[in-house]
Amino acid sequence: MSAYPPHGKGAYILGCDGPKLCNNEKAFYKEADPFGFILFARNIDNKDQICALTDDLRSAVGWNAPIFIDQEGGRVQRLHAPLVREWPAPLDHVRQAGDRAQAVIHARYAVIAQELKQLGITANCIPTADIARKQTHPVLKNRCFGQNAKIVSQMAEAAAKGLLEGGVLPVMKHMPGHGLAEIDSHLAAPHTDASLEMLENVDFKPFRALNQLLMGMTAHVVYEAIDPERPGTISPAVHKLIRKSIGFDGLLISDDLSMKALGGNAESRANAVITAGCDVVLHCNGQLDEMHAVVEAAGQMGSKARERAARVIRMHCALSQREVDISQLTAQLDTMSQN
Repeated sequence: MSAYPPHGKGAYILGCDGPKLCNNEKAFYKEADPFGFILFARNIDNKDQICALTDDLRSAVGWNAPIFIDQEGGRVQRLHAPLVREWPAPLDHVRQAGDRAQAVIHARYAVIAQELKQLGITANCIPTADIARKQTHPVLKNRCFGQNAKIVSQMAEAAAKGLLEGGVLPVMKHMPGHGLAEIDSHLAAPHTDASLEMLENVDFKPFRALNQLLMGMTAHVVYEAIDPERPGTISPAVHKLIRKSIGFDGLLISDDLSMKALGGNAESRANAVITAGCDVVLHCNGQLDEMHAVVEAAGQMGSKARERAARVIRMHCALSQREVDISQLTAQLDTMSQN
């Protein structure tokens, strides 16, 4: 297999239906040429099965495509014991670790990265750089690292560096900030009436601190002070702030198109995402008919998106060569957690 494009030009990351690919999926992926794939619990059975699935996904497209997952630890982790280690929710782990929190979070995500890498999974949709509030919806709250910009920035940076040390690409989320959302964006579009000044001085800060990361994910949140009509993922005004105010020039990926915060069907959602300024559409549910519509609507990446994607792929290739002693990291983490 080749390790670098001309493959992967499709402006989409796609899911798959189950633990094994069918012939129709293989043929579709070959033709669609996605930038990468994402796995969920429905795709997980055992180590040999996961390794076979990640191999088959890459064989279908003919190159070493990135394979993503949400393995935050705590409530959101697609892989569980005995396959991998179980973790507290990030907010709880930071509190438990006290003064050692940065070192603990770094080691935690280095261990997670090695667990993923051994299964052929090479990108993790973490760190969550959202700031928790009293009113933050429970679907997100304990997935955050803290309740102020300084702590969140420090922990998100530690998490990203840990993933990279372990050989896996991080994807920071949910830009430009999801912590003010009081409803679940899987079910409807959250709104916040926070002023732009407050967003700039609080919620944007962790993302600004991590703006050199190569990938970021958008938030399906309506920021009324910026665009009162559209969630950030499909708002050109929000995208402009991500690029200019936050200063992020990495590959910008939408949150999942299947979430109900976005109106319309899969085709209209994909078109709105690309039109607003996202580089890549994320479609997770693995339904083949929807994936056909998404591929048709999103098309291939533009030239600027391809430049950003090329930086990701260069790092992806470099990380694939990195070896880390996971037993040493685990021992260090256990020692820090006990003291």
